[in-house]
Amino acid sequence: MAATTTQSRSNGHRPGARKAVEHALDRHGLPISLPVVGRLRLPAPQHLVWYAGVAVLVALECVEWPIALVLATGKALADNRHSAVLQEFGEALEEVG
Repeated sequence: MAATTTQSRSNGHRPGARKAVEHALDRHGLPISLPVVGRLRLPAPQHLVWYAGVAVLVALECVEWPIALVLATGKALADNRHSAVLQEFGEALEEVG
């Protein structure tokens, strides 16, 4: 029963929810288009500053690079989870409305 609910949710959402989510993510990120790679969404400026701060700490040898890599990976995963929650929220709003 749970598989059916998940499948119907993933296949049954309307395109308006995805468009609203994309718009919200674009407002809080920096969408760029590269010729070979295609469309990318960079993190918001405050997140880029955080990554730059970690890089500076590595350059000054205050933090070793493996620790910085773990910090940056954790931050990227947390940001990705936030995007997934935002997408699910948009889909839920679309189903209600």
